[in-house]
Amino acid sequence: MKQLKEYLQGQDVLEIIGTGNPEISAITFDSRQAAEGYIFVAMRGTKVDGHAFIPKATSGGCQVVVCEELPAETIDEVVYLRVADTSIALGWLAASHYGYPSRQLKLVGVTGTNGKTTVATLLHRLAGELGYKAGLCSTVANYVDQTAIAATHTTPDALTLQGLFRQMVDAGCAYCFMEVSSHAVVQNRIAGLKFAGGVFTNITHDHLDYHVTFDAYLKAKKGFFDGLEKDAFALVNADDKNGSVMLQNCKALHKTFSLREMADYRVKVIESLFEGMHLEMNGKELWTPFIGRFNAANLVAVYGAALLLNWDPEEVLTSISKLLPVDGRFETIRSRTGITAVVDYAHTPDALQNVLEALNQIRQSENDLITVVGTGGDRDPYKRPIMAAEAVKSSTKVILTADNPRSEDPEAIIEQMMEGVAFNDRIKVISITNRKEAIRTACSMAKKGDVILVAGKGHETYQEVKGVRTHFDDREIIRDFFEQL
Repeated sequence: MKQLKEYLQGQDVLEIIGTGNPEISAITFDSRQAAEGYIFVAMRGTKVDGHAFIPKATSGGCQVVVCEELPAETIDEVVYLRVADTSIALGWLAASHYGYPSRQLKLVGVTGTNGKTTVATLLHRLAGELGYKAGLCSTVANYVDQTAIAATHTTPDALTLQGLFRQMVDAGCAYCFMEVSSHAVVQNRIAGLKFAGGVFTNITHDHLDYHVTFDAYLKAKKGFFDGLEKDAFALVNADDKNGSVMLQNCKALHKTFSLREMADYRVKVIESLFEGMHLEMNGKELWTPFIGRFNAANLVAVYGAALLLNWDPEEVLTSISKLLPVDGRFETIRSRTGITAVVDYAHTPDALQNVLEALNQIRQSENDLITVVGTGGDRDPYKRPIMAAEAVKSSTKVILTADNPRSEDPEAIIEQMMEGVAFNDRIKVISITNRKEAIRTACSMAKKGDVILVAGKGHETYQEVKGVRTHFDDREIIRDFFEQL
């Protein structure tokens, strides 16, 4: 164990009340866990302010409190550390507690509206293919080398993150690939981390329920790149006009990737089929089982990041061709009768547009494209009519249904989606609130050669209604239906 003074090195403490130097065994921001040997960090949440629980923490034996405002009454036996922002302090305290593990890894953060999970996961898998031990922090799962640990957030809290990185270092990992959400940047969950590089995939309207404006969302993404150090790299998508914005004020090495523009890492789609794509990447050809131009962009981002990590270019290309799609991302299921179903996590207008564009490039004109789509409750409501409009524009038939309604009325969400459907297009749209029935209806409507897209939930194996999660897997429903054909 370390003493308190060792935790204060590098900390920007505005005021210290108390003179003790206790030994520290743990850090917490949950007053119910606070006990002797603990540092309690009073965090300001969206619903609860941890400062209100300082008395509970100290009554439990906690001897150190980190806060932005001192309590009305202080206890002589307790050391109070007043800081400007407890969320930043938590990150640095956690880093110190676990021995600054991110400095012992080459940590690469991936941010953007779409593609974060695919790029981070494929980098982790590529590292394994090349014989490197690596960790992963993603929406789908966290990995310490090849050991999976369940994920509850795109970017975990600072304490959980630092603990994960310590496990990775102890397991011999040399690298870690991590999704960096806009929420994590704004909430300072990445405070105390040292990144070897950052990757920007793209940015479209999303999470406006949290950020309120697109400009605030953009600044959150940019905040990650602003924090990169000179010895890191910043790899951005040149096909996104905001890629150059990410590089403004960024001290790291600037690099770009592209499908359309001149860039450091370029990819060209030579041929696209349901079985995969024939690509040309920086002048070298390869075959991949991935489908769609957006996945070609993801793959060249992986290629660029790998080369910036100084991995062998030839070995990287060979190994990329062996990589398989990520669970719930353009996951294809075929029936014995010739129907193709695709399950994808697309839950933003841009992501849905990309998937539909890819499917329309491959399917025959005489075959239908039937899209099943919903939008989540208690999330950005502005995208609901836009999602429906994208589905209708690029599909033969559309079934609007529930996603994860959470606390909202699913039928009200569908009504908001319908606002984006022009009157003349409503003839090809039906609403089925029950998602299972919606999927089964799409399967029953399809004939040989048709394509079904089930969008929105992807890898998720639950549905959340009125605060209750029950088992639900789009893929299971499709497979069960296809087995009966």
